[in-house]
Parts: sequence; C-alpha cells; structure tokens
Amino acid sequence: MDKQPKTNYGLLLDKKLAELEKSGERPSLLLHACCAPCSSHTLTVLEKYFRITLYFCNPNIAPEEEFAFRFDELKRLVREMGLDIPIIEEPYDSAPFYELAKGLEDLPERGERCRKCIEYRLRMAGDKAKELGCDFFTTTLTISPHKDCTFINECGARLQEEIGVPYLFSDFKKHEGYKHSIELSKQYNLYRQNYCGCVFSKKAVSL
Repeated sequence: MDKQPKTNYGLLLDKKLAELEKSGERPSLLLHACCAPCSSHTLTVLEKYFRITLYFCNPNIAPEEEFAFRFDELKRLVREMGLDIPIIEEPYDSAPFYELAKGLEDLPERGERCRKCIEYRLRMAGDKAKELGCDFFTTTLTISPHKDCTFINECGARLQEEIGVPYLFSDFKKHEGYKHSIELSKQYNLYRQNYCGCVFSKKAVSL
C-alpha cells in the first residue's frame, strides 16, 4: 500500500490566515503557551488575525519555582511586546502529569510519555476554549524542533471532534519561525530553558 503524503501543517495555517485576511474577520483564539521563547514568534504570526487569549497550562514543569519563573517571563514578554492579550494561568498542580507518566519515566523525549503530556495539555486548552466560547484553540508547541509536529496536529484534530471547538493547525517552525524565536529571545532577553519541563527531561539533558 502506498504511503499517504505527509500533511503540510504550515501550509494549512498559511491558507487559514489568508482566508481571514481576505474576509476581514478576527476570530477568538485560545493559545496554549508552554513558555515565552516559543510564544514570541507565534504571537507575531497570529496577533494580526486573532483575538488571542494565552493559556499557561503546564503541569509537567518542575520544580514549581521553574513553573512560576516561566510564567513570569511569558507575562513580561507580552508586556514588552506591547500586546493587549489576557493570560490565564492554570494553577500549578503536577499530580496529573505524574499520574500519566507512571511506567513511562525512562522513555526518551517524543516517546509515549511526551505524547500523553501533550494530549493532556491540548485537551485542557480545548476545554478552556469551549468554556470561554473561543472560536479556535491551538498551541505554541509546534515551533519546537524537539516536538512531533504531526502528532500534535493529529491530536488537535481528534480533540476538536470531541470538544466541539475547531483546532488551528500549525507548524510554527515554517518560514524560519524557530530561528525568529531565538532572535526575539535575544531581543527581549528571555530565559531559554535547556529542558522541556519535566524532571525526566531535565535528567536526560544532565546525563
């Protein structure tokens, strides 16, 4: 059986943004944010086309001081970029992450533990979007070269059917998005963490 061609999620985003520009519409978007560096380029892409609400929901981040610092950096970024964007913080509670990570602690990044973590955060974002009456939801995670962009978008596609809120497909690495995020991080002197967030990823980079 012939393999199906990979979906170009960056192209899907380009097409959606072109549609919005042509229509003049500016729908509401719940944007899950993992950190300030990943949000920087993403915000420059989306802010023109959407009324954004940022959603900081990351129970994987450890320790709690790291969680608080990353959230503070996100707030500082939005302020210094001069954006009038509300930010919702999901209170720190690592219990759901450790529950889903049971038995998967030693798996490498992009493995089953990461997939479960991403799906949990996307589901939380979709539920929050529905609660707030947002037109779309999505995540900044596709800007990372360390994340499985195809899985993230396929997960979003499944969840939009379950939750009833359209998922905005993306690959924010396209058009040198990751490079731009590094440039913006330097411009705003952002903290760029050297591990994804959880104790298992931190352990892996220290080996």
